[in-house]
Amino acid sequence: MTEDQGRAGVGGEQSQETILLDEPTTADLRSKVTEAWREFAAALAAMLAKLPAGANVELTLDPTASGTGDAVYSVNLSVGDEGQINALAVGNASLPAGYRMDRAAVADLVALGWSPPGVVEGSGEQFGLRSSTAETGRLATTISRTLRDVYGAPHPAFLVYLVHDAEDEPLPVEPLGTARPEALLDEDEAELAERVVRGAESEELIALDEQVRMVVAAMMKSAPDQLQVDSDGDIGIRAGSAMVFVRVRDNPPLVDVFSPVLTEVEPTEQLYVKLSELTNRMPIGRLYCTNDTVWASIPVFGRNFQATHLMLAVQVMTGLADELDDRLHGEFGGKRFFGEGDKPTHRGPDDDHRTGMYL
Repeated sequence: MTEDQGRAGVGGEQSQETILLDEPTTADLRSKVTEAWREFAAALAAMLAKLPAGANVELTLDPTASGTGDAVYSVNLSVGDEGQINALAVGNASLPAGYRMDRAAVADLVALGWSPPGVVEGSGEQFGLRSSTAETGRLATTISRTLRDVYGAPHPAFLVYLVHDAEDEPLPVEPLGTARPEALLDEDEAELAERVVRGAESEELIALDEQVRMVVAAMMKSAPDQLQVDSDGDIGIRAGSAMVFVRVRDNPPLVDVFSPVLTEVEPTEQLYVKLSELTNRMPIGRLYCTNDTVWASIPVFGRNFQATHLMLAVQVMTGLADELDDRLHGEFGGKRFFGEGDKPTHRGPDDDHRTGMYL
């Protein structure tokens, strides 16, 4: 990957959101994603207006979910005396080669109001911006556009945040839309990982399927025996008009988080091209078609199982499946899992041929 192809290089004429959602038939999906960003910005503005002096906010594009490897795109804010807010956005000096921002992305940052590294006192190698609690609406919009359009976050669900005081003690705040509270998740995941890897009083590893049930139950805030499990042993999780399943495979040890995005759809060449394009643009996971069903899938390794990896896969898949089924249904018809009134694609008498199983 060249420097100009780095992840943050999408900050030029088209944002990653625009690239993902560029056809007229995806207007509904575009609206859903846009609304999610509006909710995030509104929640961020409301939170910043209430934070006490000395408070700090860290917003980060999750590299595991976004596929950015060692690159960490983040925005940090600190509340000073008399309502002053200092904001810092990561610059190229902190990014590895291949993920650094191109000239267009840097220009977009400046156009959004960020000063180049070193211009704002104390900014060092980061972009700086000064605001106040009286302008939190404008500041929150700038930060949202920075994370979305310049750093390439496709949805607020790919963001994690941490809010703490000057002594690094966590501060209780209202949720920032669909973004994840890093501090709380870290504590929960550490406890959860300990519970699922070892029994309460046993040093012996427990079975993978039991670990998976415990993780999903913790996410659903229910008991393992209350999970919705079908005859195949798959755990079902509803996500809007989509259904997400979690399946444990023994050989090799693997946890598959998947969703039948569309059924009864005609597997045309245009569909395969679209699935290939979307898979290339998705941060993690893949889309494929077998017979007349379009599937989305994110695998999690079962060997050396990590609870945090499964939690992230479930969170990403529940968001993607609910958006992708609407998008693909608008273009190719078929039936969504919970799409009331959806009609299957019409087939002619010569349409029995199935072209391929996977991309």
